[in-house]
Amino acid sequence: MRILLYLISIVAANVVTAAFAPMQLGIFIVPMGTLLIGATFIFRDLVQNKYGRKKTYMFIGLALFLSAIVSYLLGDTLIVVMASAISFAIAETTDTEIYTRLNLPMSLRVLYSGIVGGLLDSAIFVVIGLSPLGANFLPWEAVPFAIMGQVLVKTIIQGIAALIIHQTNNISKNTFAN
Repeated sequence: MRILLYLISIVAANVVTAAFAPMQLGIFIVPMGTLLIGATFIFRDLVQNKYGRKKTYMFIGLALFLSAIVSYLLGDTLIVVMASAISFAIAETTDTEIYTRLNLPMSLRVLYSGIVGGLLDSAIFVVIGLSPLGANFLPWEAVPFAIMGQVLVKTIIQGIAALIIHQTNNISKNTFAN
């Protein structure tokens, strides 16, 4: 189930991004799929908990392949597909390695690894894919706001997930303690 949620969240993020115009949150620009991308880091952490780091990389590879195909089929330009693949590979790898190395409760590992992964994913994708360097969808003046908007949304999602995991773990501990 964890693997399925992970893969579905990635494909759904591509579909939602293609289907809906970006949100304008004040000065921030946030593609609608960002709401789901934040969840992919959490689902990847859950996959890693169950299957381990090495197998998780196989699932990351499969997710990367599916994401690229869906993105291309939805009409994204080759530069956007490449930017998505590059940012995904770097962000997921970084998230995996940070999550693996932190000797903290799961909720904090999810939070910290997801924040770094989300930052990398946002910055790399926006600069390579959307800026004048890539598909030229955004002028340079809008790039920092697009990155910050995505990072903000992904960080909020990571924070909510960390709180839920923390609460769930506390409930489990209290149940078994009684």
